[in-house]
Amino acid sequence: MAEAVSAPRTDPRLGRVAAALVVGTFASTIANTLVNVPLATIMADLRAPLAAGALVVIAFNALCALMLPVAGWLGDRYGHRRIFLVAMAGVAVGAAGAALAPNLAVLVAFRAVQGTAGALVLPTVLALLTSSAGAARRGRAVSWWAAANGAGQAAGPTAGGLLADALGWRSVFAVVIPFAVFAFLGALRWVPHQPGRAARLEWRGVAALTTGTGLLLVAASVVPALGPGSPLVWLGAPAGLVALAVFVAVERRAAAPFVPPSMLREPRFVRSAVAAMCQMFCLTATLVTVPLHLEARFGTSAAVAGLVVLALPLAMTLLAPLAGLVTERWSPRRALRCGLAALGLAELALAALLLTGVRVPLVAVLAAIGAGIAFTQTPATVGAAATAQAALGAGLGLFNMMRFVGAALGGAVVALVLDRATGGVGPALVCGICAAAALGALLVTFAGRNPTAT
Repeated sequence: MAEAVSAPRTDPRLGRVAAALVVGTFASTIANTLVNVPLATIMADLRAPLAAGALVVIAFNALCALMLPVAGWLGDRYGHRRIFLVAMAGVAVGAAGAALAPNLAVLVAFRAVQGTAGALVLPTVLALLTSSAGAARRGRAVSWWAAANGAGQAAGPTAGGLLADALGWRSVFAVVIPFAVFAFLGALRWVPHQPGRAARLEWRGVAALTTGTGLLLVAASVVPALGPGSPLVWLGAPAGLVALAVFVAVERRAAAPFVPPSMLREPRFVRSAVAAMCQMFCLTATLVTVPLHLEARFGTSAAVAGLVVLALPLAMTLLAPLAGLVTERWSPRRALRCGLAALGLAELALAALLLTGVRVPLVAVLAAIGAGIAFTQTPATVGAAATAQAALGAGLGLFNMMRFVGAALGGAVVALVLDRATGGVGPALVCGICAAAALGALLVTFAGRNPTAT
């Protein structure tokens, strides 16, 4: 029987605090996705080869993923409000530098600044939201963060194309600046000061974790361009796994570990991390596969294909608040199971549509996938936040790193499958793999017990 919850007591300024944090989350998320559609235009104007455009995307994602654990520790050490202010300044400076970049090298450098700032945003916002909301409203607060993420993913590609056509590609970066400035000023005025605490950086564990994750991300990222036979893939991936094994061994022996080994063993954190990795895997794979399928099989224009897949992130955004309420009314574990089950069934339905070539219910099925992701993302994040109280920033940084790994693996699987299968078989197989991943994550939710409530 669920434990009775007393009347929630939250900071009366929670609405204003959440507004600053949510806008900051939106700014960092949309800064990543705005560039995807106008990438060819950017490369042409800078007189750079189109293939080099991958550096513009990779610079953001790689720096963001690699900095995430350290970003969480910085929040613990120096105070999450202070790090959030630094992050918003970084988002604004990175956006301004990218908008004024005279060549590709400068653009890539400022994209790396944006990625580093984005890493500071993720665990910091979650820590500030969950601490301001309290346990009773944690699901609702996390749902606001999830909605901001979904809105950034939904608006980014479409807005990037429209802005580049109307005002030029430099406006794609400049438009981020007002959001970052609002979030900075709002946090400065409304977010309460939170002093840091003494938190020693266990550098050996950090080095092993970032090395292992970096090698895995690089191996996954180069699969589409170089193929699985590249030495970066078949040497980088095993080396990354070895480095992660070293990380676990080092943390078990450390007197003051970077991430407490007890957290890594706790079933609630494992369930949350696996579910988050799964939902990002499915999100990335679906958003890449469906437009490619529509363009290749039916000759659909890129603009129309983009509007079709918009149903998925829109459903994520609109249903995120409801997912927060359900997570609070039920237990996060039960809500997580419902989300993963819905995600798996929707991916199976999408696989059937892509295999048979039926297009009529495609938008509805994509919306159902978005709903499954919304009801997976919020309870998974709530579970991770509840587990990571002993090392809030570092634990949430590790959790968000798992999300990035899932996204990278989703892109790699799409490249591997579509390169070998023709017609509707390849896209259907990708969706089938997504359904299997959701089923596997659902089974993991039945493992272990939650810590006893105190």
